[in-house]
Amino acid sequence: MNTVDVGRGISLAYEQFGDESAEPLVLIAGLGMQLHSWPTVFCEQLADRGYRVTRFDNRDVGESTHMRFRPSSPIATVMRRWPAQQYDLTDMATDTVGLLDALGYESAHLVGVSMGGMIAQTVAALNPQRVRTLVSIMSTTGARRVGRPALSTWLLMAGTPGRTRQEAIDRSIRIFRHIGSHGFPFDETWVREQAGAAWDRDPSPSGVARQLAAIFRSGDRTKLLRRITAPTLVIHGDRDRMVNPTGGAATVRAITGARLETVRGLGHDLPTGAWPVLLDLIDKHVGRRTDASTS
Repeated sequence: MNTVDVGRGISLAYEQFGDESAEPLVLIAGLGMQLHSWPTVFCEQLADRGYRVTRFDNRDVGESTHMRFRPSSPIATVMRRWPAQQYDLTDMATDTVGLLDALGYESAHLVGVSMGGMIAQTVAALNPQRVRTLVSIMSTTGARRVGRPALSTWLLMAGTPGRTRQEAIDRSIRIFRHIGSHGFPFDETWVREQAGAAWDRDPSPSGVARQLAAIFRSGDRTKLLRRITAPTLVIHGDRDRMVNPTGGAATVRAITGARLETVRGLGHDLPTGAWPVLLDLIDKHVGRRTDASTS
């Protein structure tokens, strides 16, 4: 595990896989998710395809910098009332660019999942020269009428965070049984291990609340996304209860030349059964751009 200063008082924890001279590919995690939400074996298999893979903790989770201000309540966030210190997705995108700087990357391939997709989109829109290709997975544009969670998901997410390690694990299992990929086997042992590791690294729920507020504060980014010039692949499952598939469709409409790939049975997670499809989609998209640039 390494930690680097990315500017403005923020440090990010990260890990890398693969040959140092390989094509740089940065994985950006979703809301409340730590770097290990990109499974180690998944990262290793991606590295085996010829990439220098980086996964990291966004600000406010894991071993990266946590902000000190008290987050707004869920109701206040929905009502768009938050502390003056509240950051947005642009700030998180700037963190990502700072990570690229710290790693010595003039540009890199970005792959983001859920909120990580939103961050990757924002980097590509505001810093086009830094993004070789973009892959946005199970994400959305922030427009009010698309990509919304199911009502059942809202109710589940509104529950009280776990106050102990076991409570946090049990809550994670309930959530992922609900939003996970119903078209693939549910691996409770893996979810339990992931949730336990997340608690051990960072048991505080306040960072998640601040990240959620960052999404709401950023609002509808459709116009911003029209500035993206990087070759873009949008991946979405047809069983996503967290970010409705309309979010993926809206992302494709917003980004010129973007392509949508719908994975049947995929929900809002990265089940082992879906890895072959996801790895192939990412590799073919990134590899196509890489081959063109070296030909």
